[in-house]
Amino acid sequence: MPLRVAIPDLVSPSYFPAIAAVELGYFKAQGLDAAIELVFPVTRTYEMLRDGAIAFAGGAAHAALYAFPDWRGCRLLAALGQRMYWFLVVRRDLNVARGDLRALKGLRIGAAPGPVDGLRRMLREAGVDPERELSIGPIPAAAAPGVSFGVAAAAALAERRIDGFWANGMGAELALRSGDGTLVIDARRGDGPPGAIGYTFPALSASAVSVERDPGAAAAAVRALTAAQRDLRADPGLAVRAAARLFPPAETGLIAELVRRDAPFYDAAISADSVAAMNRFSREIGILSRDVPYEEIVALQLRGLWSAAG
Repeated sequence: MPLRVAIPDLVSPSYFPAIAAVELGYFKAQGLDAAIELVFPVTRTYEMLRDGAIAFAGGAAHAALYAFPDWRGCRLLAALGQRMYWFLVVRRDLNVARGDLRALKGLRIGAAPGPVDGLRRMLREAGVDPERELSIGPIPAAAAPGVSFGVAAAAALAERRIDGFWANGMGAELALRSGDGTLVIDARRGDGPPGAIGYTFPALSASAVSVERDPGAAAAAVRALTAAQRDLRADPGLAVRAAARLFPPAETGLIAELVRRDAPFYDAAISADSVAAMNRFSREIGILSRDVPYEEIVALQLRGLWSAAG
């Protein structure tokens, strides 16, 4: 049976290096028979990792804390990319200026469990109460089997079931190209309050037990990921082949451009500074009770592999 590599959003650039590592044969080249699958939301992804139902999880690193309190039992293997990576898009006709979080007062914003943490924290930093001054909630259609959140969010915006959404680059691109939405926050590229880019990052994770039991498999997964990141940086067009089996035609046609934009962030390294920033954010939002040392979170024996692919 193939090793299960689960991610919480599939038709998306958010975790695309993991998709490419499986779909383009990098896992296979490392001797691992692996299959990618969608497990939504990210909190459920990490619960399945905790319970041993999947081998590897790709998701927002901080969200592991919902299943692994104070990081007990989880190890981050490598970054799928650097920085917080979601987009805030609102209805175009609302004329919200780039970066204006205060303009969200009174609006209905769609966001998924896990990613919503970053939006709520940014709003508080901007002086907006996310519980009282606007409505933030899930998009019901996104919970259906096989549905990717960003695609569902763009559709909900077009149908005016929401006034905006906090989601992945695919959802943002669909809304912008259709003319239904306008971009307010691109977190990865520095929009939002100071420090917001460091709230979290996408990571490949495994349980501590599995890393200890089979360190070779964890190392092989990291080698597969770094090779995929290297080749996507060199040739974003590879993304079309990686997406062909999993994405609808329209989104397959967009993914190479989205990967090209994100490729500069395809770095597997997990720095002590990035973990410290994530832990600070996690303590601020109440999902981490103490400062956990870097060496208790990151699989340190794999650090030498992060740049092995060049």
